[in-house]
Amino acid sequence: MTLDQKVRLVESLFDQLEQETQQFQDKSGLGCVSGCGKCCSYPNIDASPLEFLPWAFQVFLSGKAEEALEALQSHPDQTCFLLAPVSILSKGHCGSYKHRGLICRLFGYAASKDKYGNLRLVTCKIIKEGQANHYHITSEAISKGMYVPIFTDYYMQLNQIDYQMGSKTMPINRALKMALEEVLQYYTYRPVPSTDRKIG
Repeated sequence: MTLDQKVRLVESLFDQLEQETQQFQDKSGLGCVSGCGKCCSYPNIDASPLEFLPWAFQVFLSGKAEEALEALQSHPDQTCFLLAPVSILSKGHCGSYKHRGLICRLFGYAASKDKYGNLRLVTCKIIKEGQANHYHITSEAISKGMYVPIFTDYYMQLNQIDYQMGSKTMPINRALKMALEEVLQYYTYRPVPSTDRKIG
């Protein structure tokens, strides 16, 4: 499978999740607080290189892969490299929202299974407390069968695209770095794909 094909499969998985999380938000009434970005500012977020392959590919197509790799290598802290503060008052926003990783897409609108197999909505304290009524109603609805995206299901689908890259979890900046290195290495002796992709 070519790298471009992998990118398209990851993007297709993300599109599927986007539709499911939108449906879940519409049914639950839950949503992020506008301009928050607090979950992005936590250090030690883990991710896999595969979920950032679309981001790395777009950076490569824009001709900025080496520059981004160098910036990543000198990134001083453990918060996500893509976090782009927009003002002193704001905690920040994703600098590449369209190409954010799977973990970024799942958190807040997906569930994990506890040791008994019961689904538990994984979301932040801000939503739990600020939207408590919707949160409790939704948690109860999930326990009665309301559909919610599930972390393990999506990571299993990701692993089926490329097990080696999808099954490795590591600090998010290392995952970004590995995704860039994968793209750069792949195209070292291959022609850059001619593509009509919109770079953004």
